[in-house]
Amino acid sequence: MAETINKTTLASKIAASTDLSQAKVSAVLDALFDEVSTAVAAGDKVSIPGFFSAERTATAARTGRNPQTGAEIKIAAGHRVKLTAGSKLKAAVK
Repeated sequence: MAETINKTTLASKIAASTDLSQAKVSAVLDALFDEVSTAVAAGDKVSIPGFFSAERTATAARTGRNPQTGAEIKIAAGHRVKLTAGSKLKAAVK
């Protein structure tokens, strides 16, 4: 089974392959995630060529069903995040 890599593991692996401490790498990752989150929340598209792009998309209001009762419910319009893999990431997976 494939290994699950969380933020701590990622920071540790990056620190091992660079001259940076794990704490500094973790701080850089925190800043990266904060900037991506802020930009996408503001409606901007974030693109790291070859790896991924992230953007906010709108979802329309719709009618759904309560699975327990079968009653119709109104689902409000909202936003979702669309992530698209880039060419380098897709090639690495092949």
